[in-house]
Amino acid sequence: MKNILTTSNLTIGYKSKNNTVTIAENLNLNFASGKLISLIGANGIGKSTLLRTITGIQKPLAGHVFLKDKTITAYSPLDLAQNLSLVLTEKLPSSNLSVFELVALGRQPYTNWIGTLTSTDIQKVQEALELTQISHLAKKKHYEISDGQLQKVLIARALAQDTPLIILDEPTTHLDLLHKVSLFKLLKKLTHETNKCILFSTHDIDLAIQLSDEMIIMTPNLVVQDEPCNLISQGNFATLFKDEHIAFDAEKGKFVIT
Repeated sequence: MKNILTTSNLTIGYKSKNNTVTIAENLNLNFASGKLISLIGANGIGKSTLLRTITGIQKPLAGHVFLKDKTITAYSPLDLAQNLSLVLTEKLPSSNLSVFELVALGRQPYTNWIGTLTSTDIQKVQEALELTQISHLAKKKHYEISDGQLQKVLIARALAQDTPLIILDEPTTHLDLLHKVSLFKLLKKLTHETNKCILFSTHDIDLAIQLSDEMIIMTPNLVVQDEPCNLISQGNFATLFKDEHIAFDAEKGKFVIT
């Protein structure tokens, strides 16, 4: 396994004219090929800020983000799109695109200026549809499918983009338990079959513990990355929520109501 993206003494937050708000500092994180990595933390803790910073959307307050041993700021937008794909939870704009056409948008970093798909592009789109098990939906309009199916379409688009790193912001939002489990298992399968690194933020902590290769826990005082079993033994989950009615049961590996 090799590191695709790393951070060096990274400090994230916001700057304004009058002050600087620091969310987390001195972060040294590693994202390696073939790993499914989940990012967890309480609401408002800064998960989206971390994702925006490591993808180059937002500037760090200090430190560096390295993508394939080159600082992320050194990449042109086109080069960056060929190395990193991002799946957000925003609603799709109104369009009449089919599932195939939506997935094919992932090939934009490689097509010519008029967007003509080559045989290689079409093959990549078909492979992405097959990997996500949605080939049967290819001709349907994207507004004709369920939320769970649409989430798979967006992941297929990221796969068609053919980047070593895929980052997803809350991919299981608005999905029921059955579709959450299905999506988690799909992400696990994809990392091991494609050897890509997939990083995703989530509030479904119990599922993330069961299926992630590694987890990043964000608390007000600490950001730590490790395998779930090590995070459990080190007591890191116990510091996640400051509420006397929520506790982490290390033996069961899950949160319980007290």
